[in-house]
Amino acid sequence: MTARQIAELITSHAAVLALFARQWCADPEDAVQDAFCKLVRQSVPPGDPVAWLFRVVRTTAIDRGRVDRRRVKRETVTARPERWFAEREIDGMDAPTAVAALDALPAELREVIVARLWGGMTLEQVAAVAGCSLTTAHRRYEAGIMALRERLGVTCPK
Repeated sequence: MTARQIAELITSHAAVLALFARQWCADPEDAVQDAFCKLVRQSVPPGDPVAWLFRVVRTTAIDRGRVDRRRVKRETVTARPERWFAEREIDGMDAPTAVAALDALPAELREVIVARLWGGMTLEQVAAVAGCSLTTAHRRYEAGIMALRERLGVTCPK
């Protein structure tokens, strides 16, 4: 197909293709763009480009909708307190409170705490994973533990 033919298809059908795709996904314009990109890459143009575009937009939109639903489901599961603790209470501490305290930590402190405490990693391993020095990993670990103790009202054992 020539560039002019593609431009005419975009002008005449892009809006209705987006409307068509909207029933399956949240980003219909992206599904339409994907379809036009696939059309441009065709070595042999389809016999009926309009019908071909509708079919490709439909399958692309359905796929995108599935991905969106899986992502929402995964994010919903991840947002639950059980993502960190299976029990509602750990050693007398309320799990949702502990999750809130972990979530309140900056990401660089939280990753060190989780890797060290739940992952059982050494500080050397944590440093390699986090891409920082051993000293920095240790400093982050200590700062994270101190912040958790403060947020949870736990005193340092003597």
